[in-house]
Amino acid sequence: MDDNNWYQIGFYISFTILFVGFWIYCIATYGFLIGVGIGWLPSLIAAGILSAAWPLLIVVALVVWMFLSK
Repeated sequence: MDDNNWYQIGFYISFTILFVGFWIYCIATYGFLIGVGIGWLPSLIAAGILSAAWPLLIVVALVVWMFLSK
């Protein structure tokens, strides 16, 4: 990976954070057996889709933070 490939680095970081977060949400919502057993699949799909737009997620988070901090 070359030094100018920040998009891919951001993708991997956001994918990991989102995947773990969505999987924890599935476990909390559907219980341990279903959440751990098949919760990884929707977590994988959602994290993959949202990680592709990670720069947009950062901009939205900053705008929300600016409005909530006033």
